[in-house]
Parts: sequence; C-alpha cells; structure tokens
Amino acid sequence: MSFTRTWTVRFSDTDPFGIAHYPRLIEAIHETSELFLESIGWPLWDLIDVHEIGIPLVSMDFDFTGQVSGGDEVEIRLETTVGDSSIRFHYRAIHDGTTVFEGTEHRVCVPVNGASSISVPDEFRCALETAAR
Repeated sequence: MSFTRTWTVRFSDTDPFGIAHYPRLIEAIHETSELFLESIGWPLWDLIDVHEIGIPLVSMDFDFTGQVSGGDEVEIRLETTVGDSSIRFHYRAIHDGTTVFEGTEHRVCVPVNGASSISVPDEFRCALETAAR
C-alpha cells in the first residue's frame, strides 16, 4: 500500500511563466512525507520531542518529466522501504494521468543528541512497514 495525497498548485507556487517552480515541488514532496508520518501516528514533532530521534535527509534524487501550472491538481504517491537504520521514500507525482516527476529521498535514523545512525526503533519500523503493505 502507498500513501497518496492531492496537491493543488497555487499561484504562489509558480514562476513568471505560470509553471510550478522546482523548490515548490520539493516542498510539496516534503509535506507529503510529513502527512504520511502523521497518518501512521508518528508525526515529525513526536519523533523529536517524544521518541528523541530524527530522520534527516541524506540524499535526494528527482527527475522532472512534465510541468504543472497554477490550479493543477497533482496526485503524489509515496511508497516506503525500511532498512536497518534508513528509510527510503519513493515519490511519484501524476497530473492528468501522466507522471510529472518521480524520485527518492533517503533518510537515516539518528538520536536527537547524537551524530551517528541508529536502528529504526521497532515500533516505528512496524508502523512504517504496516503502512507499506
């Protein structure tokens, strides 16, 4: 199973040509992962404040294959793969039946007060893997 949300491109998301500017696409992607984590009961603020872990971004790779403009509704799909200490979010964005961008974020699990990675906690792993089915 994947998580899906609809992102409506706003006027403020566009460049002078009326096309969604790539930093806004990246913001939409980040917001999608935040909404996903909230939906499985692990919002980012609880990761930090309650569980004392973070999942910082270590790499990102995206291909933009189409354009979207103000008023367009874009379906953003998120699929998750969990490693020992890492989480991979794969995104696919579709507008009018066509993929307009696709890519991957790699994140690593770290303690709030530490610099090196740790294993994804069992409860968090279970929530991520259950949502991925």
